[in-house]
Amino acid sequence: MSTKAALKAAKAALDEENYEVAATQAHQVLAADGNNYFAKLFLGRALEKQQFLEDAARAYQSAAELKPEDNQAWLGLCSLYEAQGSAKVDEFRQASVRVAENYAKAEDKHRCQTTVDKLVAFSKQHGTRSQYKRALEVLLPGSVLYDLLEGRILHPAQTYARLAEITEEEEDQFIKQEIAARRTRIGARVGQVTADVKREVFGQSNLEQLYQEIINWSSDDEVRRQYEEKLLERGCEILVNLPAEQKGPKLDQVLTLAEGMVIIHHQFQAAWDLVIETRDLEDLRDLDANILREYVTAFPDSGRDKILKAWLSSELAPFAQPKDETEGDSPPTPLTPEDRLLLMTDGLSISEQSPFAYRLVSDYYLHLEEHESAVDTSRAGLKAAVSEGNRLGMRMQNTKDALNSVLATALVHFQAPRNHAEAKRLFEDILGRKQNSTPALIGLGLIFEENEDYGDAISFLSRALDADKTNVRVGTELAWCRALNGDYVEAKQDLKAYLPQMKADDPRARDLRAQVLYRIGICLWEMDTSKSARKNREGAYSQFLAAIKTNVNFAPAYTSLGIYYVDYARDKKRGRQCFQKAFELSPSETYAAERLARSFADQGDWDIVEVISQRVIDTGRARPPPGSKRKGLSWPCSALGVVLMNKQEYQQAITSFLAALRINPNDYQSYIGLGESYHNSGRYNSALRTFTYALEPHDGVEMRGADEKWFARYMLANVHRELGEYDEAIAALEGVLAERPDEFGVLMSLLQTFVEMSWRCVETGLFGRATSSACQAISTAAQVATSRPKAFNMWKAVGDVCLTFSWVQSSCDSLPTTELQKLLAQDADAAAYEQLSDVDQISLDSVQSGLDNEERGSMTAVLSGILAFKQAIHSCSHDIHAQAVAWYNLGLAEQRAFTCADAKAGRKYLRAAVRCFKRAIELEAGNAEFWNALGVATTTLNPKVAQHSFVRSLHLNELNAKVWANLGVMYLLHGDYQLAHQSFGRSQSTDPDYAHAWVGEGLIAMLEGKNQDALSHFTHAFEISDSTSVITKRQYASSLFDHLLATPAASDDLTALVQPIFALQQLQRQSAQDLPFQHLAALYFERVGNNSAAIEALVSLCTAAEADYEASESDAALARFALAKSDLARNQLAHQDFDEAATNAETSLDLSSDPDSSGLGAAARTRLRLSAHLTAGLALYHLNRMAEAIAMFKTALEESVNDPDVVCSLVKVLWAQGGADEKGVAREQLFECVERCPDHVGAVTLLGALAALEDDADIAIAVKDDLVSLRTKEGLGMADGGEIEKLLNALAVLLPSTFAGGGEASSDDAALAETQAAVMLSPDTPQAWQQLAEQSSDPEAQQYASSMALKTAQKAVPPSGPLEPHNLAKAYAGVGTAGDAQRAVMLAPWSNEGWAAAADALEGH
Repeated sequence: MSTKAALKAAKAALDEENYEVAATQAHQVLAADGNNYFAKLFLGRALEKQQFLEDAARAYQSAAELKPEDNQAWLGLCSLYEAQGSAKVDEFRQASVRVAENYAKAEDKHRCQTTVDKLVAFSKQHGTRSQYKRALEVLLPGSVLYDLLEGRILHPAQTYARLAEITEEEEDQFIKQEIAARRTRIGARVGQVTADVKREVFGQSNLEQLYQEIINWSSDDEVRRQYEEKLLERGCEILVNLPAEQKGPKLDQVLTLAEGMVIIHHQFQAAWDLVIETRDLEDLRDLDANILREYVTAFPDSGRDKILKAWLSSELAPFAQPKDETEGDSPPTPLTPEDRLLLMTDGLSISEQSPFAYRLVSDYYLHLEEHESAVDTSRAGLKAAVSEGNRLGMRMQNTKDALNSVLATALVHFQAPRNHAEAKRLFEDILGRKQNSTPALIGLGLIFEENEDYGDAISFLSRALDADKTNVRVGTELAWCRALNGDYVEAKQDLKAYLPQMKADDPRARDLRAQVLYRIGICLWEMDTSKSARKNREGAYSQFLAAIKTNVNFAPAYTSLGIYYVDYARDKKRGRQCFQKAFELSPSETYAAERLARSFADQGDWDIVEVISQRVIDTGRARPPPGSKRKGLSWPCSALGVVLMNKQEYQQAITSFLAALRINPNDYQSYIGLGESYHNSGRYNSALRTFTYALEPHDGVEMRGADEKWFARYMLANVHRELGEYDEAIAALEGVLAERPDEFGVLMSLLQTFVEMSWRCVETGLFGRATSSACQAISTAAQVATSRPKAFNMWKAVGDVCLTFSWVQSSCDSLPTTELQKLLAQDADAAAYEQLSDVDQISLDSVQSGLDNEERGSMTAVLSGILAFKQAIHSCSHDIHAQAVAWYNLGLAEQRAFTCADAKAGRKYLRAAVRCFKRAIELEAGNAEFWNALGVATTTLNPKVAQHSFVRSLHLNELNAKVWANLGVMYLLHGDYQLAHQSFGRSQSTDPDYAHAWVGEGLIAMLEGKNQDALSHFTHAFEISDSTSVITKRQYASSLFDHLLATPAASDDLTALVQPIFALQQLQRQSAQDLPFQHLAALYFERVGNNSAAIEALVSLCTAAEADYEASESDAALARFALAKSDLARNQLAHQDFDEAATNAETSLDLSSDPDSSGLGAAARTRLRLSAHLTAGLALYHLNRMAEAIAMFKTALEESVNDPDVVCSLVKVLWAQGGADEKGVAREQLFECVERCPDHVGAVTLLGALAALEDDADIAIAVKDDLVSLRTKEGLGMADGGEIEKLLNALAVLLPSTFAGGGEASSDDAALAETQAAVMLSPDTPQAWQQLAEQSSDPEAQQYASSMALKTAQKAVPPSGPLEPHNLAKAYAGVGTAGDAQRAVMLAPWSNEGWAAAADALEGH
């Protein structure tokens, strides 16, 4: 088929709507002719109808490319794309534009307009904003279609307006979306994100061009003004978001727009605000008054309008007031200063971001001398200027300088001179740019004047006056500076010359006139300082009065009048009124304030002193600015410190005194106040340094006001006392009393020092110093009583001192009875001593008789203390709190009397103590110590009351370890060990250093049979306790002695016995009548070998025990007497006092002869009699009374049931007697003993010694075998081991053949062999090595053995072993060197070995 036929067939198929056939025919044609326009057109149509849209579009597009000027293909595309709606809007726009352009070429306006209208409508309905914008752009001038369709389509202004609206919506939506998306990023800030997003959008936006095109094409003035405003707003927004380096050109563009609006009087406030704010002028005179007035008229509701309205009507405005051209109307009412201030305040609250507004308002505040408001406003204005400058890209330097000038000028006067440093810095900064700035010159002059640098002040004020000759204020200030510089004559002339220029009826000049009159008066006052001239009422006085008449609120004149009245007119009342008026008017009148503060301080009105001082400090005038020549004022801080110290607010007082000393480092009184505040707050080291420096400055400082230093020395002594340096305190107080012998406070401080020193010495065990201090305290109290017999603290101190003697009972004889009697009887009030006398039965007469008794005991001192405490109660009857303390002290004294008295007689004191504590609780129920004391007193009387009291005390203060321990004691006394353990545990956790809690735990452990734990607790308690604790010494010493009895080896460490002996010696000083523990001390002395001390103690004990037995005739007293005699005899035997030993031993045997009436148990009696028999036997033996000695040993043997030790002693005595019968008996006894106790070292070694003496080889061999087995016995002591080795060595020398196994051997070889065996068996024993060294013939072997002996000896000394000093000295001597010989002599100077070794060493050298 031909191409033409195929086209016809395709056309026919399309008409018949047979689209498949049409497509087939079109393909055939295209196969033959690929560029056939109609074939592609028919193919596109057929495919479109079959909904093969993409293929159809390609077919239409191919056809359109073949004939672009033909609209059939383009219309096909339009139809195809239109059917697809929003999916093909851009393609539809391109096809429609081609169709419209073809119509335009054909000048077919109607079809062209129809196509365009259809395109715009379709894009608006189906497209996005961007697609709609692109469709509208077809209608804009400059397009191909606009020239043909002009007048038939929208006006360009309308088109541009629609485009602008769409762009605005697009940008707003995009900005919101981007901000929402970016603000969630890590580290993003909303402000920065917003600025970044807007900067990106504005950089790509054409909205400004659209606004400009609307303005250019619009013929409607209203529309043009509207879009001019939008263009300005858009420009400002872009300007704000641009980087600083890119703002310049944009600022010029924006200002051009704004100024244009102002020129044509377009009332758009943003433009006017921008023009006004960007006028960065040095002088406000350069402002355009017409613009300002038009602004006020145009924008009556704005903040700047109110500010400008007020400013233009004020005297600050440099413009002439406009003439009122209205006729018939009344002129407007002028604004008052109050109205202007209200307008400015309201306007500033609205225009908070306007630097121009702040500049005007701060200037007006300064004009009104509202300096604080001027400071605040100018500071806010500077912040606004910086912010506005950054926003617009302007420096605004002139505006900043103007605000800084106002700020600095206001700072000169506001809280002067606190802010002068800042003001000076601002003025100097301004002068660095503007050398002739009058406000800066005047401000610097005033600052230098305030700093008393009058030369510089005159220089700057002269420059300011040269710049403005008519400035009266500067001229008068310059004259005043000359006066302050000492030139009073010229200053008075200048001031009088300026005075006529200030009219008296001019309210604006009133303040300055009053100031000039006052300053003329000061010149007259200083020109003639004679008393007559100053008293002359026609002189300075008249000028001061004239100043006050001119201005009744002029404060300095009142100060000068006050000085006149007080110092010259002798009218203190009127002078004080003048000072008060001056200070009320101005807190800067510091001299008036000082005079007022001193006046009120003299009256004791500290609240008013505080108000005055604080007000002066708040002004900032107390502290001079840095670099100022003006002296600071230390008295306000010092006075405030005194007030705070009186309020017991010591930390704040310290701060105030330190501030005073920073201002005036040589203020003596401030040092005293600072030291006293440190002392009262417990910071004693700081107080010590402060008082020491005040008395003796070490850096050349000369203290001001240090005429009387006795108070500083007195306070320094108090600090020494608080630090426990009592000797220094006493020396200082006595030095003060040498100058002021009747100073009550110093005497009381000395008395308190003696009391505290006495008690501290008791705590530290210095009992002699304690009693000495107590005696001095009583002497001091007697001195105090001569002037103040009713002083509460004095009687309390006397009571405390008397009780001190009850803690050191051995020193009761040193109690100053005469002084104490006089003191108690001096101004004695019978009513005072009768308190509780019906209960405790204590009277002044009974105590006086006790003091007269030469054998007075601790009870006398305690009862005297009770009387002193009763007198203290009577002395403080006016003070409830002191009464509570006094009753508590009396209760403690009564309780101490109960402790010192016997159980029966002491009950009355305990009942009296309970009544005292109850009375104290009635007066002060919230004191935990009172409840604790009541609990202690009632523990044995009423356990329920005691428990309630302890619980109440813990409720008030649960951190008191003493109360927990007391509660534990109460539970312990009533058998509740579990609760007692818990209470003691709480006490330990509250205060681990409280010894009695550990004693309580030890008692519980002892009751439960845990003796080792008990000893550990008692030992720790003794180590942490002070010397006042009696129970810790008792329990520690007795528990340790029980441990020594249970563990005999423990006695070998003599160093462990030092502490209990020390404790018992202290206990004897504290409790002289504690006989059991005196006996225990004697037993300790015996164990350490101090027999003389033991004998002394036991003799005293025997005397007391004998007296007790004669008085009571009780079995217990008899038992104590017998035990004391037995122990005394044993120590006398050790001391080689054999006669007394034998006598006392026999006495002990006589006292314990009757088992029923001896007062001892069977076991105790057996031990007693055994000891006595052995002692008597040994004593008689040494007295050569052999028969009696043998009798004693035989009796001891019977009573001890053949004890091996007793047998050994008997054998030695029998053998020493020398008879054949006696030796035979001894030998028999010893054989039986060895047979019965083969492991008894003493018996075996004694048998060996007898064999050696009798040369009995058989017995020696048997003994040798026993000794060889014993030498390897486990637990063998060093002493026993040494005895065995000595005996084996001796047997080897005496019987060498026996030890050689029957062969021939020399005695030396046999002895050496035994020594070598001993070394092998016990290489850690120094005796074996020493013996080896002595027996070795080889020098090297001898040297080695000597060195090994020394090494083992060094390791065997306490606490590692029981080796004694002379044994260690022997080891050193054996080495043979001079140095070791010296060490041997030093260790045991009584031993011969050390001296012999030293002599040998010296001979060798």
